[in-house]
Amino acid sequence: MTGVRSAKDFFRPLAVGAPEPLREIPARPSRAIHFFDPSNAKMAAKVPTMVGTVDVLLGNLEDAVRADHKEAARHGLVEIARSTDFGSTQLWTRVNSLDSPWVLDDLTTLVTEIGDQLDVIMVPKVQGAEDIAYVDRLLAQLEARAGLTKPLLVHAILETARGVANVEEICGASPRMQGLSLGPADLAADRRMKTTRVGGGHPGYLVRQDPPRTADGADVDADRTTYQQDLWHYTIARMVDACAAHGIYPYYGPFGDIADTVACEDQFRNAYLLGCVGAWSLHPRQIEIANRVFSPSVEDIAHARRVVAALHANGNDGSGAVMLDGKMEDDASLKQCLVLVELAEQLAERDPDLRALYDGIGVDA
Repeated sequence: MTGVRSAKDFFRPLAVGAPEPLREIPARPSRAIHFFDPSNAKMAAKVPTMVGTVDVLLGNLEDAVRADHKEAARHGLVEIARSTDFGSTQLWTRVNSLDSPWVLDDLTTLVTEIGDQLDVIMVPKVQGAEDIAYVDRLLAQLEARAGLTKPLLVHAILETARGVANVEEICGASPRMQGLSLGPADLAADRRMKTTRVGGGHPGYLVRQDPPRTADGADVDADRTTYQQDLWHYTIARMVDACAAHGIYPYYGPFGDIADTVACEDQFRNAYLLGCVGAWSLHPRQIEIANRVFSPSVEDIAHARRVVAALHANGNDGSGAVMLDGKMEDDASLKQCLVLVELAEQLAERDPDLRALYDGIGVDA
């Protein structure tokens, strides 16, 4: 891949005085990334009350912020960061797109004024590794200017066909890469998909049950069951694979129908089962859905702990195979179960209710 640093230089700072890049991205709970508009006084006032109730609060500077409100949003985010103790809740921001007239001021202002408060900078409409390389160098220069000791991380949104085609290169473009999110609305427009929905399925995207057979052949006019399909399955699966290959984290993006909490939960659960670690929240009611869906169930944790205990009892290194409840469990099962157990431990550290649930689960549950 042209234009990418050699392996020996990959973890060297890109500017004199910039902090050394991380060699491993922290696995911090981020089940819900809740968006707020810092230029909206009503939303801004609610931010301190939401600390601790959501894993990530994101000050949005891009879409949904009017052009004449861009500077107010940027200034508002600085004030919120300076006046709020976020505790265990992460503070992220989504800056304007790299082809916009606002992004340079976004990055310059935020990094130099509140860079020690920010955890992740979300970059929209990333097309390829060259976009990440630009942000990477600029952030290093700004970190050095601000005297930051912790490198800021970068999160890219997949919302163009070219971005999806280059997803593996994007994931591996910088040690700053924290993760990816699916941006279904912009991606649908860029692909010329025939849907105006923001995420979720579509009644026209379906498979139909085969027609019943008669003496005269197939009765194609008979009533047949149809099954609505997931428009985003391919993209999410590809995103998950690319993230897993590079040790970063995949997220489902927005679900636009705020009132349809049932379909929102279905979409979040599909993403969770495929390997995503969280989703965006556009309304407080979606936070509860994301927190519940992206937290392993008590039943899953009970089973995972039993498998881990059984395989370790079978051999200190967890290798081999055992029969548990009539099913074979082996080394691959152990790896799957450890993913859930480790996630449960991380969530229990910040969520007292989950700690109470998970701590009560023994291997005999």
